[in-house]
Amino acid sequence: MPPSGITDAAAKGVKLDRYASGGALLLRRAASGKLVSASSHLLFRATVLATLALVFLFTLHYPSLLSRSFHLSSTTSSSASAQHSHRSLLMSSSPSASAAGTYSGAKWEEEIRRGARPARDGGISVLVTGAAGFVGTHCSLALKARGDGVLGLDNFNAYYDPALKRARQALLASRGVLILDADINDALLLAKLFDVAAFTHVLHLAAQAGVRYAMEAPQTYVASNVAGLVSVFEAAAKHADPQPAIVWASSSSVYGLNTDAPFSEDHRTDRPASLYAATKKAGEAIAHAYNHIYGLSLTGLRFFTVYGPWGRPDMAYFSFARAIVAGEPITLFADARRDFTYIDDVVRGCLGALDTAGRSTGSARTGKKTGPAPLRVYNLGNTSPVPVTRMVAILEKLLGKKANKRVVTMPSNGDVPFTHANVSHAAHDFGYRPTTSLEAGLRHFVDWFVDYYKLDDVKIANAKPADNKPAKKKKKMTASS
Repeated sequence: MPPSGITDAAAKGVKLDRYASGGALLLRRAASGKLVSASSHLLFRATVLATLALVFLFTLHYPSLLSRSFHLSSTTSSSASAQHSHRSLLMSSSPSASAAGTYSGAKWEEEIRRGARPARDGGISVLVTGAAGFVGTHCSLALKARGDGVLGLDNFNAYYDPALKRARQALLASRGVLILDADINDALLLAKLFDVAAFTHVLHLAAQAGVRYAMEAPQTYVASNVAGLVSVFEAAAKHADPQPAIVWASSSSVYGLNTDAPFSEDHRTDRPASLYAATKKAGEAIAHAYNHIYGLSLTGLRFFTVYGPWGRPDMAYFSFARAIVAGEPITLFADARRDFTYIDDVVRGCLGALDTAGRSTGSARTGKKTGPAPLRVYNLGNTSPVPVTRMVAILEKLLGKKANKRVVTMPSNGDVPFTHANVSHAAHDFGYRPTTSLEAGLRHFVDWFVDYYKLDDVKIANAKPADNKPAKKKKKMTASS
């Protein structure tokens, strides 16, 4: 076998002979190959530059790769097919995605401290998440009115019309309550807030609501109701000194397929009927872990069908009122009954829970707790289930117009046939006693509803049956600013 050097030389000789025999043709091919090679290099460089440009633009406009877009059909009477983009509540905790860089500086820190500072002796300082939401707005107003310090946080996502949330924000601003436009999954901002202001309490109401929408966007519920809850607990346990007491929104939906009535906190809650219910039940288990490990004082509130002025448009009473005014049909589930709870009663329950929460026993410095901390859960309901058909009848009387009803069998989409609250524990521990009848509560709602949507042609009846006069021309309903 010849040495490798001789073999290489022989191979090169063969190649040279071939080039000699086909000279001109090979030269042309070589020239062509150089052009192709040069073109390939130019194309590669252009592709790299274009890719970098796209990555830069994507990072600039979409800082969180976990963000998603969803679309909901608008439920306004003017356009049932209008679409709204839905920003997920889940955010990246990376510095580029955090609002901590935007919210900074000595002036901003002083504004945060001023908002969180109580105006009365013995007042509490409360960070309210979901402050531009329905319950969050009313609780923030009540806390501010009695002289407590209040700072709000809300991401103004478009699960329902953000204009309504902005209107609530404007209402709160007029009463001196600041709401930061930020996300509960923004760990850097939460840590910064606890570093700037010594909050004694957190009222955690931010969540992805709605039972049926969970079938369309399940990840959004996990992002907000599970990851978001952990984010708040983490910040309070590891960045607040001293640790605040936390009151947070669970839900009556945790009772799921429970058939014992009225629903008691002692009943089983391990059979959720929807993903929404499952995330809330998961939240209660997570609360147990953070209470046990870090000594956080935690109180979960199971709300029962809260309604009233400034409410959520996706709730039945609200959407039914819009449909009745617009002359559109409504769908009722046969035999459905709900424990409708007026917002003022719920607010009193929330404030009672805050006032009796007790202290956290952990330390962010040492990571240890000095002893057991309170871990509580309460029902906040009205204690008297009402058929949904009765609720519609009241709206018909108040709006002076009959509903075009379509009664169907309840589908297996997470809804349950009835809810009924036992509130004896809340009554014993902080004097919770609902006092608002459905008739009175719906009247307050309709008063607000007609004023907010500027429905000048709707005359609120004094609980009289609708007359038989011809219906007036429908008025387009657009949210006031």
